[in-house]
Amino acid sequence: MMTDLNHPSRRAFLARGLKTTLGICALAALKPAGSQGADSSAKHKANLRFGFTTYQWGLDWDIPTLIANLQKAQVFGAELRTSQSYAHGVEIELTAQQRRDVKKRFADSPITLVGIASGERMDWPEPEKLKTAIENAKGCVKLSRDVGASGVRVFPNQFHANVPREETIEQIAKALDQVGAFAADYGQEIRLEAHGQAGDLPTIRAIMDRVTQRSVRVKLNSDARDAADFEQRFNLVKDFLGHTVHIHNLKDAKFPYQLQTDLLKKIGWDGWALLEVSDKVPDRVQGLIEQRKIWENMVANSPAERSN
Repeated sequence: MMTDLNHPSRRAFLARGLKTTLGICALAALKPAGSQGADSSAKHKANLRFGFTTYQWGLDWDIPTLIANLQKAQVFGAELRTSQSYAHGVEIELTAQQRRDVKKRFADSPITLVGIASGERMDWPEPEKLKTAIENAKGCVKLSRDVGASGVRVFPNQFHANVPREETIEQIAKALDQVGAFAADYGQEIRLEAHGQAGDLPTIRAIMDRVTQRSVRVKLNSDARDAADFEQRFNLVKDFLGHTVHIHNLKDAKFPYQLQTDLLKKIGWDGWALLEVSDKVPDRVQGLIEQRKIWENMVANSPAERSN
């Protein structure tokens, strides 16, 4: 009997299979996205995709609402912020069945669950707080794997009075290695976001120079403090980039979004640019559509990636 490829259930099945295959390929050997340092002979074709993180426009959207709104906006990737009582409810306290339910909801939709954005920070000078942050990050790794995502965001996060900066940098790197080794066993990426006082790109580079786990990658944060001499700062961390970056209001001229897009495309970056905005708008879905169109225009206007 001939299979009807246009039947809705058949299309859904094929879409789920494609998403699973793409996820496996993206995480193969946990190679950095577009990294030149890991394999200089490899040819990388840029694949810049536009996604969404639930902080703050999605804070009151449960999973069905989130999926429906992203479909309406034609935004096909989502990162879930945790630890702040978001309506989606995806937290490390979820039972095994609840995790399976979350995974199925996304698998049955066209939306890729890209990652978990934890609020865990690796700078705590108090040993017990640092230990708790590391264990919580490990819990988020398990959560991410269980719900079908590919990585967990963590923070550096800041320097502290009476603690030498070099000591904090060393501590952050060692903590990341612990979490990174754990994440590698689960096929997950640890995404160190350029966030907080210790998150400027030169400091991120200093941290990454001390990290030994390949599962630990850098997550750009489109921060205005890195806007001056952005290309030079970008070059400091380009070989450490993971599969996600955060972008903010693309209409904000304080950050060189077009240049960042050009540079990502130039190195053949394969990943998700996740919109993280808190601007007040009358309609967040329409706001998402507007931001997506700006992003698409930037990508279209960016020169082709470098040939290796």
